[in-house]
Order: sequence, then structure tokens, then C-alpha cells
Amino acid sequence: MEPPGSADPDKDDLPLRANTNHILVKHYVLDLTVHLHSRLINGSIVLFLEPQPEADEAERRQDGATFQKADTTKETWMEFGAKEEDKEKICDSVDVQSSHLWETTSSSDFTLVLDCCDLDVSTVEEVDITSIPGIMDLLPESASVRSDILSGNPQSAFMENLLSMPSSQWQTKHRIFSLCSRAPCAENGGSMPFRRDLWSLQVRKRRVTSAHQFPRVIRVHYQTKACGRSLRWTKDQDNRLCVYTAGSPINNRALFPCQEPPVAMSTWQAAVRAPSECVVLMSGEEQAVPTKDGDTHFLVWNYYVTMPMPASTFMLAVGHWHRVPTETFPASETEVGKNLDCGNMAKPRPERGESSESRLVSRLGKSSHKTVKDFPLQTGSGEENTHSSSAFCHSSLEDEELSVTDYSAMLNDDTSCSHSDYPCRFTELTAWSQRVIPHRVFSPVCLLQKAQMSVLKLLPRCLAAAHAVLGVHPFPRLDVLIVPAGFSSLGMASPHIVFLSQSVLDTGSPASGGGSLSLCGSRICHEIAHSWFGLVIGARDWTEEWISEGFATCLEDTIWAQAQQLSSQERSEQFDLKALLRWRRLSDEMQNSKEELQILRPNMEKTGQVSESGSSTVKHALNPEKTFMQVHYLKGYFLLRFLASEVGEEEFINFLRMFVRKYHGHLILSQDFLQMFLTTFSHMNRKSLTLCDIYSDWLDRPGIPEWLRERSAVWPQTRLVDEVKEEVIKWILFSRTHQGKGRKRKRLKPKTNFRELTAEQLVLLLELLLEEPQQSVASMHALHKIYKLHGQDAEVRHRWCELVVKHAFTQGYADVERFLVHNQAMGVYLYGELMLQEDPDQQALARRCLSAVEEEMDPSARRVVEEMIL
Repeated sequence: MEPPGSADPDKDDLPLRANTNHILVKHYVLDLTVHLHSRLINGSIVLFLEPQPEADEAERRQDGATFQKADTTKETWMEFGAKEEDKEKICDSVDVQSSHLWETTSSSDFTLVLDCCDLDVSTVEEVDITSIPGIMDLLPESASVRSDILSGNPQSAFMENLLSMPSSQWQTKHRIFSLCSRAPCAENGGSMPFRRDLWSLQVRKRRVTSAHQFPRVIRVHYQTKACGRSLRWTKDQDNRLCVYTAGSPINNRALFPCQEPPVAMSTWQAAVRAPSECVVLMSGEEQAVPTKDGDTHFLVWNYYVTMPMPASTFMLAVGHWHRVPTETFPASETEVGKNLDCGNMAKPRPERGESSESRLVSRLGKSSHKTVKDFPLQTGSGEENTHSSSAFCHSSLEDEELSVTDYSAMLNDDTSCSHSDYPCRFTELTAWSQRVIPHRVFSPVCLLQKAQMSVLKLLPRCLAAAHAVLGVHPFPRLDVLIVPAGFSSLGMASPHIVFLSQSVLDTGSPASGGGSLSLCGSRICHEIAHSWFGLVIGARDWTEEWISEGFATCLEDTIWAQAQQLSSQERSEQFDLKALLRWRRLSDEMQNSKEELQILRPNMEKTGQVSESGSSTVKHALNPEKTFMQVHYLKGYFLLRFLASEVGEEEFINFLRMFVRKYHGHLILSQDFLQMFLTTFSHMNRKSLTLCDIYSDWLDRPGIPEWLRERSAVWPQTRLVDEVKEEVIKWILFSRTHQGKGRKRKRLKPKTNFRELTAEQLVLLLELLLEEPQQSVASMHALHKIYKLHGQDAEVRHRWCELVVKHAFTQGYADVERFLVHNQAMGVYLYGELMLQEDPDQQALARRCLSAVEEEMDPSARRVVEEMIL
């Protein structure tokens, strides 16, 4: 194992310390209590372990000696890339802890190493599962089993039989895991020596020198810290306390000690106690129904998964969430459009008196617990659930006859599941025919109507479209949560649950007619696509983020086009327009980023390699610049566009279905996908396209591949772009005509006949106008009024705010301020623009906005903005 100091501080690499080549966690049982006011979670986690083939004894001794000598001084922080000024922000002191027994151990003792940080560990204990009365009777009847259990190491024999139980008995298996998790600690030294440093928890048992001799079940008692980087303690949009997993580069190691390398795939079950007025949402296969926790004011929520997944995919959210109601409001209040022509400018909606949110609160009552009762968590299963989940969706799917591909024949082919044994939906005929899985949407009260008009309206259609494109949904259900305003991205996907930013919601502005649903639909499709690419198929090396994000970005277009039921021509035109916008974004990013951060496969030929123990580092994972880069989204997307252009769009989608069928349940590297592509389309050899060529052009070096440069000259020549160019000329002429007109002059109503534009066209229009040196005050007023920019989606409003800042359009500063407060996931760049203009009013606006949101802002984003401003 590499020593703790091996992480290059200049690269900000994230260390993965777990010795997964020695021993693996196969199952976690969490028993946690959430204290919102104290901003901590305490409880225990039980780890069920399986030793791996013996590692070299000398390497293991070296690992133990390395950890025993690990530096515990302040220099340790610098070894992992933490800046001196950030130490106090990350935690109150040097994050090192040892039990009093640690010094009694030897470097020759086997060390279980778990990824861990920002946790206070109180005890680690060996669990005596064989002390449970009648536990042996729960295993399958077998003479060999009985013989093994009565042999020298009954606990190991019991665990081997438990872990080898077939997936058809998963309920019994989970029941046994639950019973074992409550077993007492072992007699005569159940307490185990442990040591925790900045990035790991190390556990030993005296005089145990190999993984095979190490206890098979251990329990860790701990509590989180308010500064823990895996959790975001904040307030929601209703100003109510909440907490959710942050999806930070360190993933879940500040929520529970775990094995973070992707190869450490495990199942889990969790009992989460939270105040009775709260709702607990988590990665789990069934919709939990809370139970009372004795005489306390807490409820207990139980979740589980049966598909082995990396610990990084675990997601948790606890807050005063309300389920978005399925009943529709009167058309005069909620109509966004008669159909899903989401790109067109929406029609005005009449003014309202009492807000819909107020009426919702009146109907739902003030208690979130009552919300859970009024809208039961159990929503059934199968396609009949679409009716209860969304009246809009059910009628649309039936009346418009959304096209569906029949994949049931794939169940009879010669390809069987090659993953480890678990209850797999790819083998269930009912799952293949389930176009829309059960789904729910949650949000704070103040966003219920917007979430209903946007997310709940589109979710069933997007789920059905994803099924038409990729086949069976890998997971049996989906919850969507509108997270607090400080959420650092537009969305994040986990098994069974998706977080969405409020930035994707329809603005709900009466004057705008509801704005466009394009951004919301695209983002929903992006997160749904992660069910296939990123979750059920994951990257074996975290540096290959493009395997997740590039695929999701590419597939979001295909799924969203399917959801809109676009014609072939409309689909092609939309794809080309989005490609042009992404090309412009990628080109700008390439010009303003370090070359080392532009590489999709930074470890190159060493990708996927780990040390003898299984430890490794994730290159650049802690680099703050990388947090706000999209190169792995965009360059990965263009690589897939390139491959699709070589074989044809339809053939490429068919290939993706084949790939999913073969690799679901697996972790992959780039070569797994690319080699299968080249083998499937053997005629690529005649085009001299090889694996080495793709590595060289796309994955292993910075910059822009030649194909992309050539294709970028084609996209601007398409019809949708030509329409935008025509409008740009009109606005340039309008600006010149009214340049220098005094403010006292009566507001002019443009005589020019401006074309209605889709949301993507509006983004391009504003980007092209940003390249113009001047815009008159009159043209800025007219732009805002004609396109109702305050009611457009966040991508459009972001470009409008850039235009406001560039031209110091003071009447638009309120729009900028609203954007920075309510669209924090997208506003970091704007702070920089406000400061670069060196305009005192703009700089004061930036400081005022930061002051208003700094407590709820994502810590990484806040640090970047503070560097710009302070």
C-alpha cells in the first residue's frame, strides 16, 4: 500500500485507502439517528467481511508499519493537498484519533483499512454472531454446513454459507444480516484496537496476522461532525432544517466508514431515526413506511438494496419534505402548454390572487407527517401506477401512444447475466414490460406547484422514453427530491433516488406563461440515463468520469427527443443545435483551463491499476478547479457523437442496448466499451479506426480532436442556427438605430418582427449578442420584454445576466441578484464577471449576494467565490 504521504499535493488527488485486495465488505447494516438541531448523526454500522486471496505477507507487514509510522502532525494535512488556510474550515483540529488499545498491537498484525474522515469513532467491536439463539437453523439444511459450523472457526463457516445463499433467498438473507447486526460483542476482548487519521480508519485484532483470521463481523460506533464533507446541513426553501448527502469528491466516508474503491461493491440495509415531522429518503428498493420508535418523538425508516453497489452510490436526505400532490390544479392556474412543445415560447397566464402554495398548505396542513399520511408512501407497482402518480402522464401515454420498443425477446437469447448473483430485473419479464416505474416527487411546500408543473408533469414521459431507448429500468422505483438552493449542481443520481436543483424548475411567472420546460426535461432525462450508465454500469476507475457523464449527456438528448416525439428531422436539428452550444462551451473551457484537467483518461495505460493492497488515488479529485469543469461531460459526449456518426444513430443506440445487456451489474474501463464497439462494427478497421487512435485523439491528451474541429464548422450551417443568426442581425441593427437615445425618450416598441425561438435558440442568440461590443439601453429593454427573459429557464437567464453585466445595464441588476440567490448551482461564473468589470456597483452587488447566501452555499463554491471577491 502506498504511504499516506504519497498523494501529490500539487495534483489534489483523493486517496482511496481501503485494502480491498485483502478483505471486502459484502454488506453494511446501518443504525443511525439524525439530530437536525445538533447537526450530527450518531449510531453504528455493522460490516460483514469476506477475506480475499492472501496478499503477500511482506506487503501486509509493510502496510502495517506504514500506518503505524504515519505522520500525525499538521504536515499530514499538506500531504493531502489541503491548503493551510482551509484547515480550520475543514475541521477544528488535526483529524487523528486512536483507541487506547492501538499501541498494544504490532505491525505484523493484519490491518483492516476503511475509508473514513470527519467522523468521531467511539468503539470498534467484534460481533459474536454465533451467540444468537437458533441462528444456525436459519441457514439452508445441509450436512456439510453443519459440519463446517461445528469445526474450528464456526463464525467464518457461518458467514461463508450466509454470503453464498442464492439471490432467490434474499429476504431470508437480509433477515439474518439484521439479526447478526444486533448480536452482542465477543467475549474476552470484543473491543478492537483502532486508529483513525485524516482519510482512513484502521482496525486490528491482536495477534491476528491474516485476513482469513480476522473477525468476519465488526461493529463501529461513531457520530458525524458538523464539518463533515459528505453531508450538507442547511435549511430548505421553507427555512426548515434538513440534511442530505453532498456527493462531494470524498463521497460517503464522512457519513460512515466504508470501502470507497468502486470494486468494493456491497449491499446494505439501514434503519434511520429522524424527528417524526421529517421524511427520510434514501437509496432503497422499496418505499419505506415509517414506524414509531417507542415512546420517542422519532420515527424509524427502513431501507435496503439487494444489488451490490459501490458505497459511493448511497444517498440520504432528511428534512421537512412534502410529497408533490398528484391532483392537478385548474387549467387557469397551472397550464404551461397544451402539449410538450417545450422549446416554444409559452403563452401568458392570467394573474392569480391567493398563491397556489398557500392553498396547498391549507389543504395539506402544517405537518409534514400529515403530508405523508395524505399522500401514502406506498404507491403500488407496475404501469398502473402512472395513473396515481400523474394524471397528465397517464392520459398522455395512452392517448398519444408513445412508441415503445418490445425488448422481451432479449430474455430468450443466448446471453445470460454475467454479474454476481442478485435479484436482477434484466431477467424478469414483468420488468421488461414496465415502461414507467413507480415514482414520487418531493419538495419544500413553497415549491410544490412548480415541482408539479415541471418535474411531476415530465417524469413519467421521460421514464417511458428511457425505456423505449434502453429497455428495462435497472431499478424498481424512483424518488425525486428538489434539494435546497445551495445544492452545487443541477442534479445527482443514485439508485432509486435523484436530487434535482430548483434551477431546473419552471419559473411559474404569471407574466411569462410558465417559461420553458426544456431544461427540466433534459435534466430529468440526464439523471434517468445514469440508471444505466453510472449506476448499473459503473466506472472501475473513478478518473474515467466520462463513462458516466459523457454517456448521460449523450443519452439525455436521445431520451428527451423520444419524450417529445420529435420527427426524424426535428430530432436531427435539435441534436445539431445542442452540439453547437456544447462545442462553444467546451471550446471556451479548453481555452481557460489547465491542460492536465482536459484529459479524460488521466492515468492512461495505468487506468484501473491499484497497489498490492487495493489502495489507489483518484487523480485531481480534490482540485477545486475541476469541480466546476465539464470536460468529462462534453468531451465524452462528443466522443460518443463521433462514434455514432461513424455507424449511424440507430445502429449506435442498438449497440448501446447490447452493451447494457452484456455489462449491466459490472464495472468497466474505457477499453471494455471501445473494444466491443470495434468488434461489433468490424468495418471500422477499413476506416483505420483503432483503439489506439481513440485513446490518442480523445482520451489520453488535452485539447480538441480534429474530428470535432471539422464538425464544429458544420453545426452553424443548420436551419435552427440560421434562424438565430437572422435574429442576431435584427438586434444588432435595432441597437445601432437606438444607440445613444436618452433615457427620457419614451420607451420604443420595436417595429421589427422578431421570430419566436426555442430555449436553446435563445441561449445561442444571447451568446452571439455577448460577442457584440455594444448593446443600446433600448435594445436591452426590448430583449427582456419580447422574450420575457425573467420567465425563461435558468440557462437562458444565465446568458441574460452575462449580457446585463457586460453592458452595465442597471435596470437588469435585479435579475442578476435573483439569479445569484436562487440559482447558486450556476452562479459561480457570474461572480467573477461582476468583479472583473471593476464597476463599484457591480462589485457591491456581488458582495451583497454572497452575504445573503453564504450560510447555505455549497462550501466548495463559497470558497471559490470568496477568492474572487475577497
